[in-house]
Amino acid sequence: MSDSQTQVGRPRAFDLDKALQKALEVFWEKGYEGASLPDLTEAMGINKPSLYAAFGNKEQLFLKAVELYENRPCAFFKPALLQPTAYQVAEHMLFGAAAANADPSHPKGCVVVQGALSCSDSANNVKQALIEKRRNGELQLQQRLEQAKAAGELPADADCGALASYLVVQIQGMSIQAANGASAERLQQVAAIALQGFKAMLQPG
Repeated sequence: MSDSQTQVGRPRAFDLDKALQKALEVFWEKGYEGASLPDLTEAMGINKPSLYAAFGNKEQLFLKAVELYENRPCAFFKPALLQPTAYQVAEHMLFGAAAANADPSHPKGCVVVQGALSCSDSANNVKQALIEKRRNGELQLQQRLEQAKAAGELPADADCGALASYLVVQIQGMSIQAANGASAERLQQVAAIALQGFKAMLQPG
C-alpha cells in the first residue's frame, strides 16, 4: 500500500461523537458567544484545523451540538408529544422539564432556551436558528393538542395555540430558574402548579 493510500484510509485521531459532546457541554455552560474557540478546542481535545475540518465553523459546531442535545436519550420534549392524552403530554413535559433543567450531572437550564438569548449582530444567525427551533417546538405541541381536541379530550372552544404557549412559557421559565439556582424540588413544585392550571383549562367553560 502506498503512503498516499495510507493517508486516505487513516482514521481520525479523535472520536467525533465524544468531541461533539464536549463541545455541547461548553456551549451549555457558557452560551454561544461566551464559548471561545480555545475553550472548545481544549474541551474537545483537538486543534482548530481539526475542529474546522470535522465540524465546520463555530456556528456550524453549535448547531450540531444543539441537534445532539435535542436527541439525547434523556430529552423529554419529543417523548412527551407521544403520550396518549393531552393531560399526560402536559404532565410528561412539565415534570420532564423540572428534572432535566435541574439535573446535577450537566449544566443547569436548556441550551435551546439560553444558548443565544442575547447575541451581537455577528451571531444573529445562531439566535434566529434557536428562535426557529423554539417556534417549531411550540407548533408541534399545538398540533398535538389539536389532535386531542379533535378526539374530544379538550373542550370544543379550547384555544390550542394558547394552551401550547402556556406550557412553553412554564418550560422556558423553569430553564431560567434552574440557571439561577432553583432546585429540582422547587421546579417540581412549579410543574405541579402549572399542571393544575393546565387541567383547569381543559374543563368546559
